[in-house]
Amino acid sequence: MNAQETIRQQVEGHAVVLYMKGSPQFPQCGFSSRATQILKACGVEDFLAVNVLADAEIREGIKTFSNWPTIPQLYIKGEFVGGSDVMMELYQNGELKTLLAA
Repeated sequence: MNAQETIRQQVEGHAVVLYMKGSPQFPQCGFSSRATQILKACGVEDFLAVNVLADAEIREGIKTFSNWPTIPQLYIKGEFVGGSDVMMELYQNGELKTLLAA
């Protein structure tokens, strides 16, 4: 299975997927830390966190998959939402909770 197939299975197989640097317990960059904090603030405890630092093919593949150049990247119910700045904006205006609850 190639990286694109792996990513597609992850995104389609889990309600919430966060591609990040590090893990929720030990984020390896400030943006990934902020993304996990936003999810927790929305009450999301159960999500797939994919550490892109552990797999170079996934790290580059996710950028191609989403056509988005930066990490972290959030997917909800198979749909790409955005990075930490987009997550913060959606969280602040209440849309992120709505997306997560749908």
